[in-house]
Amino acid sequence: MFNKRLLIPGPAPIPPAVARAMSTEMFNHRGPRFAELIAEVTASLKRVFQTESRLFILTSSGTGAMEAAVVNFLSPGDRIVSLVNGLFGDRFASIAAAYGGNVERLESAWGEPLDYAALEARLREDKDSSIRAITVVHNESSTGMMNDLEKISRIRGDHPALLLVDTVSSMGAVDLPVDRLGVDVCFTGSQKALLLPPGLSFISASERAWKAAASSKMPKYYFNLQTAEELLKKGQTPFTPALPQFVALREALQIYFAEGRENCYARHRRMASAVRAAARALGLEPLVKEERFASPTVTAIMNPPNISGKRLQVMMLERFGIEIAGGQGALEGQIFRVGHLGAVDGLDIIAGISALEICLQLLGHPVKAGEAVGAAEEAMST
Repeated sequence: MFNKRLLIPGPAPIPPAVARAMSTEMFNHRGPRFAELIAEVTASLKRVFQTESRLFILTSSGTGAMEAAVVNFLSPGDRIVSLVNGLFGDRFASIAAAYGGNVERLESAWGEPLDYAALEARLREDKDSSIRAITVVHNESSTGMMNDLEKISRIRGDHPALLLVDTVSSMGAVDLPVDRLGVDVCFTGSQKALLLPPGLSFISASERAWKAAASSKMPKYYFNLQTAEELLKKGQTPFTPALPQFVALREALQIYFAEGRENCYARHRRMASAVRAAARALGLEPLVKEERFASPTVTAIMNPPNISGKRLQVMMLERFGIEIAGGQGALEGQIFRVGHLGAVDGLDIIAGISALEICLQLLGHPVKAGEAVGAAEEAMST
């Protein structure tokens, strides 16, 4: 009976036109129609990534692209510094270790900034340039933390280590000039800010990374990007692609560029500001304490004292058809998360805040009716 609203960190809502585009008839993935389609969407994605380098579209989740980022450019035994302050940074490090990488974790508490000074010191002491790669998650959707990619790029400087970056929950919603930042390998998923359902991932590789790929000895088959490059020259993929998602990708990118990159970035900033203003009005504590580190796509909020986050989630869904997310990994049971990315607009956020007010009041949290909604509205109007 409800008009349901999905306010989780992903999969994010998609525009109706994108959903309709997926109702395509099947066609030959080795024929001219697909060749034209993949050429068009690859060129458009390079505009999103702000890169002139190679870019590949994979039929996989974002984790598939994360694995591709590791296995195509590194070899077993390579020394890898992994920056970790959340679930997905941990996953990146774990994949590198699973393939035989010599992984050194520079860990910070979940919800706290990365230890940039430790990274700088570690690279400075690496006199023989034995560190082959740095892995980092730009936007930790498990915590609502935005890591400072520009600062990491400056710290890396002239060190030859490849910079491998997960932008799954930020690409498209944040200004991310891949080439200018010197990101060697950048990947994202379809189901977040790029207005698509799950099923595709996108990965770019700099010229420096591509030279490293020639000597990579990690095992790979499905995610072999050198094979993908050879087939892309023919307008094909190595294996059967997700045709409906490719067709929907063209529609989604047209919608994205019709809104405009800068307008899209601003919309995400407004919605993030609204959610955090509402949280403050409700007396709720954000996990990420400093606003300058807070994500524009997802906000993590500490569960109110004596209130179960799970019960809050269930009540919002059952009473109002609004779905928010709980904590993951080490933060399970401690936080709830509100996603404000993809095809989400201001009215979705206001509806979510209104439902949150009512549910918290029913659960015994002190709430002044309308105060959080008013704070959200004011934040969105500035």
